[in-house]
Amino acid sequence: MTLANLLAIQRLLAFSATPQDVQRLLAAAERNLADARLAQLSAENRFDAAYKCIMQCAMLGLWARGYRTSTSQPGHHQTAMQALPLTMGLPADVIIVLDALRKQRNLSDYEGDPVSDGVVAECLQQAQTLLAHTRKFLKTQFPDLLANAKKD
Repeated sequence: MTLANLLAIQRLLAFSATPQDVQRLLAAAERNLADARLAQLSAENRFDAAYKCIMQCAMLGLWARGYRTSTSQPGHHQTAMQALPLTMGLPADVIIVLDALRKQRNLSDYEGDPVSDGVVAECLQQAQTLLAHTRKFLKTQFPDLLANAKKD
C-alpha cells in the first residue's frame, strides 16, 4: 500500500500544512509527553497523554508528506500508525508495538480496562522515541516546516 493508494480509497486526504500548523502540533506532542511523565496522574491519564503524543507524531509524518487522515472514516488512528513506514520510515516491529498500544487505548477508553504501569512505561518509551524520530525527520527532510521554530 502506498500513500497514493490510501488517498485513492479515501483513507487519507490531501493536506498542505503550514510551518505554523506543524510547529503547533509538534508543541502539543511535546506537552503531551511532558504530561505523560507526571507521576501524580493516574496510569490511564499518563497512558492517554503518551498515546496522544504518538498519534500527533504520526499526524506530523502525514502532514509533512502532504496528507492527513480522513477523520470521518473509522480507523483513522490505525491508518495514521500503519502509514508510519511510508511517512517516516519506521520499521514493522515498531508498528506492531504501536498498534498494540492503540488496541490497549481502545480497551481502556471504550471498555474501561485498567492500564498497567508496565503498559504506561512502554507507551511513554514509544512516545519519547517517536517524538525524537519525528523531530529528526522534520529537521532533516522538511526543515522549511520548522522555519522560525524555537531552537532545541
